[in-house]
Amino acid sequence: MDLVALGERIQAARTERGLTLQALAERSEVSVSMLSAVERAAKAPTVVVLDRIATGLGIPLAELLTPPERMILRRAAEQDTVAEPGGWERTILTPVVPGVNFEWIRSTLPPHCEAGTYPPYAAGSHEFIVVQTGTLTLTVDGETVVLREGDSLYLAADVTLSYANRAETSCTYHVAAMIMRPRRPGLGRMTVDQK
Repeated sequence: MDLVALGERIQAARTERGLTLQALAERSEVSVSMLSAVERAAKAPTVVVLDRIATGLGIPLAELLTPPERMILRRAAEQDTVAEPGGWERTILTPVVPGVNFEWIRSTLPPHCEAGTYPPYAAGSHEFIVVQTGTLTLTVDGETVVLREGDSLYLAADVTLSYANRAETSCTYHVAAMIMRPRRPGLGRMTVDQK
């Protein structure tokens, strides 16, 4: 077993969940000193200790022991496309990589479509938005920003965000996001003006 890689996986999983060593120690019933030693590859943990750490992290033991894949191919036919009411369509372009909170999404909003308002992500999250065609109106913590074809925007994603196409033509845009924690489900909603 590669103790350095194991320690890095444990530390990454702990950091991803926003846990301190003390918090993970309490959740896993493994001492802070042992957790620290395992993360630094200074000690080889027993299977029992590893199982407790995995339980504290909320992941299967096998995931903790398996090195991450170095390459994941996702063909176009395998991409998940979600068709929302009113013609709004989202396609998740990136494969799911355990431990990596990055996603790249292509969305198309028909004319006069309000894609909804979304609550903030955790601090430390980032979003990049690029408009491929059309005009996208964003509301970022109450401030309106209009992006046209070719425009791009970076924002710290710990803000309330609304997407809308208020134009007469469709809008296609891409969102690349590095997310520290998922948004709370069910808070965004889409509406379409009946014009």
